[in-house]
Amino acid sequence: MVAGSRAKPLLSRTLHILLRRSVTSPRLLEPSARATPPPSRSQSRTASSSGKGDPPPPPSMDSPIKVVSHIGGGGGAGAGAIDAGKSARKPLSLWPGMYHSPVTNALWEARSSIFERMMDAGATAGGQQPPQTELLTKTPAQSRTSIVYKFATDDILREQYRDPWNEVRIGKLLEDLDALAGTIAVKHCSDEDSTTRPLLLVTASVDKMVLKKPLRVDTDLKIAGAVTYVGRSSIDIQIEVTQVDQDSNMPSDPITLTANFTFVARDSITGKSAPVNRLSPETEREKQLFREREARDKMRKRKREQKGVLENGIDKLHAEAERLNALLAEGRVFSDLPALADRNSILLKDTRLENSLICQPQQRNLHGRIFGGFLMHRAFELAFSTAYAFVGQRPCFLEVDHVDFLKPVDVGDFLRFKSCVLYTQLDSPEQPLVNVEVVAHVTRPELRRSEVSNTFHFTFTVSSDALKNGLKIRHVVPSTEEEARRILERMDAEGLFD
Repeated sequence: MVAGSRAKPLLSRTLHILLRRSVTSPRLLEPSARATPPPSRSQSRTASSSGKGDPPPPPSMDSPIKVVSHIGGGGGAGAGAIDAGKSARKPLSLWPGMYHSPVTNALWEARSSIFERMMDAGATAGGQQPPQTELLTKTPAQSRTSIVYKFATDDILREQYRDPWNEVRIGKLLEDLDALAGTIAVKHCSDEDSTTRPLLLVTASVDKMVLKKPLRVDTDLKIAGAVTYVGRSSIDIQIEVTQVDQDSNMPSDPITLTANFTFVARDSITGKSAPVNRLSPETEREKQLFREREARDKMRKRKREQKGVLENGIDKLHAEAERLNALLAEGRVFSDLPALADRNSILLKDTRLENSLICQPQQRNLHGRIFGGFLMHRAFELAFSTAYAFVGQRPCFLEVDHVDFLKPVDVGDFLRFKSCVLYTQLDSPEQPLVNVEVVAHVTRPELRRSEVSNTFHFTFTVSSDALKNGLKIRHVVPSTEEEARRILERMDAEGLFD
């Protein structure tokens, strides 16, 4: 007790000193070579509020965006500091973003500048802004955005992203990737006309986010992305995370993670699907990515059309029944003869974890819905815990297999995340795989109703040292037909039965 009582004044003095300091370290999103500096936010407001002269021009899409790590909410005057007072002068709908990471904050600041101009024009027009009538043709370069995390020199930023094992917090990075993808989508869909109403852009899905190697928290990190393909109302965005290993003399691929996001556009008033600007790839790399995503989009549509249609009639039904029975056979042994069940296996229901939360206003996006990156962050943390409890060792994250955003989540919603180990792949003794499913449910106790809003699938493995020490991964078996069908659907999606 004596030691504790002595520590408290010291801690209070330390926090007091820290909060009096304004520790800022601006970093810039890297613009393209043709970038031009935008007018300052204060200049834009002055011009619009005075009512004199022409309206301020829209900011350049490749303008530098400052990212600031800081302690406390106010104070000091760093050149790149995000002033809490400035944020407070914004319309309430433009406040989201300040409650997240400094990177998310900066990205949303850039995005909100576009919406702020449109809101000013909308107020002038009495809220009756017309929709965009003429589609533009844009290049990937016009939406390309990148940001550098100065982990090597920014102690505070590094501490914000450090996990207990001195690596980058993946869940926090997922938030930033979603925010970056959203900013890129906004840039592509902007018609640079403040008199038309902006589109409502929502994350539809995330595909195959593969981590090639652990992300160090003491080395600078860069995330960059651009639009790779557009459909009528959908936008595909690819983001790459790069980190150069300064300590290694061996040449290595700096790309450590690749993520593909799909956004869909809706009319912000009617809620109906809305067309987006066309895309004209210029470089060979851009054309290749366009072809790849176009082929993937066609395959996705083909599968959607075929869903529910029985191919080969009765033969397909028999094949599905045989696969279900094969999966359920071992589960029946657990139910009927538990003393004789395989000790290297475990029932799926015994791997479950769950957590719940009430969605707060601070977690909303610019459209008033809960930020998709926040949902991915929370789902990842639960998936990691599920894998940890299952294998008995710290798991190693490998990839986000797939994320579906099925229904929007609103402020005040009672959200329940339910996780389980869906299946394991033990074919490779050097790298056994653990597939974790997380399902988010929006629960409405007043209506006695619960709906699935999101599904997430993550893959983990364990370290080679743990395997050398004799760690064994158990086989997961379903005990119900519904569990077996979920396993088969996921395996089919992964191509494990091809």
